[in-house]
Amino acid sequence: MTLEEAIIARHSVRDYQNRPVEAEKLSAIQKLIDTINQETGLNIQMVINNPVAFASGIVTYGKFHGVNNYLAMVGPKGRKSDESIGYYGEQIVLMMQTLGLNSCWVGQTFKNDKSAYQRTDKEELKCVIAFGYGATQGIQHPQKKTITDVAINKTNKPFPEWFERGINAALLAPTAVNQHKYEFVLHEENRVEAKTKFSWIGYTHIDLGIVKCHFELAAGKENFKW
Repeated sequence: MTLEEAIIARHSVRDYQNRPVEAEKLSAIQKLIDTINQETGLNIQMVINNPVAFASGIVTYGKFHGVNNYLAMVGPKGRKSDESIGYYGEQIVLMMQTLGLNSCWVGQTFKNDKSAYQRTDKEELKCVIAFGYGATQGIQHPQKKTITDVAINKTNKPFPEWFERGINAALLAPTAVNQHKYEFVLHEENRVEAKTKFSWIGYTHIDLGIVKCHFELAAGKENFKW
């Protein structure tokens, strides 16, 4: 499975089997995490065989079950690192999908077990990503938005095919409560601007990083410039 195929196959999964993830798959995930942390200054950490964050009795959005593994998405305090958390976190999510694993981005609806990961005084936990073998493969939620809702054309030409591919992939991306509060603007000379829209829910900058990851993979880096 390619990353582009993983975009289509990936759905948020909240119910997991009691099945350990193989060591070789964990090693592959950790290798990608190490590379990302080294290149970006993020401090993403993998928490294995620790059900505390999603233990029975904790009120969680979507009623999680059987979550024993998650990524602690730790980065510098403040909003500046949120987009990187989304962009690189989704790279890991898609890579896990290619390994036959399932996942789900989780905002506030989990227990913040501070003993499970490390952070400095200048860092904070932005969110977590649950992962493992899903009890199901999840379902695709109906997408009410279309390309005209999230894209603006500032050129005197129709949207090129690569741009439409990117937008369609962005619309498949996970965002907080499926809000899709972002906008892609196509400028002359194949320049693309991506920006957030206002949301009462928040998480828009993390969402923007996630959708930019999808857009870039589907559109092709060689076809445009941010």
